[in-house]
Amino acid sequence: MTEPGLGVAVDPTPRPFPQKLVHSGSSVTLEPLSESHVPELWEAARNAERSWTYLRYGPFQTRDDMSRHVQDLAQRADQPFWAVRPKSSGRAEGWLSLCDIYPADSAIEVGSVWFSPSLQRTRAATEAVFLLIRHALDELGYKRMVWRCQALNAPSRRAAERYGFKPEGVWRAAAIVKGWQRDVAWYSMLSDEWPSHRAAISAWLDDGNFRADGSAIATVTRLRGPTP
Repeated sequence: MTEPGLGVAVDPTPRPFPQKLVHSGSSVTLEPLSESHVPELWEAARNAERSWTYLRYGPFQTRDDMSRHVQDLAQRADQPFWAVRPKSSGRAEGWLSLCDIYPADSAIEVGSVWFSPSLQRTRAATEAVFLLIRHALDELGYKRMVWRCQALNAPSRRAAERYGFKPEGVWRAAAIVKGWQRDVAWYSMLSDEWPSHRAAISAWLDDGNFRADGSAIATVTRLRGPTP
């Protein structure tokens, strides 16, 4: 029900806070991040300095540096992190989180994503993000999912639109990252927009959409079709 001057009437019950559970798909497993993942993550991060460009942390000079940082991420009570383990390799090759979680406002963000070069632009990478969006919107019942990135991060902005997030604007000079002043681009997806995007991404992830060499036959955009 919509009331002029008031907005849309919704169930005000706070959404559940996401728990650190294992999420498994056809091509990837998400495991609660822990220090035990460091040896594999350290190997995945070798010669991958550019993969940290738009994150507030990294690259790490030593394995101990990475270990201390992973321990910090794993212990955050307000931001659950997961290690990303593609089934093709069996090794942890990145991480991601659910953050800026507001159960009373039914709003949540997928963010602080680090994917190693071996994980980037793969089926497992797409499914890793998909699993957390689906968990938040379908299983926990959140109404608003947020994607936020530095405005200069063109790959992240393309990824947001590929998943179905809509641009909300750019906050100018909103962050200082590693000594650089950066604008921040905001995107969002609402729960009633999600079903069509879920169907398109699910179709893209289907085994029948992949050739023997692992390349996709149809794009998410093609499978989604025109959007309003």
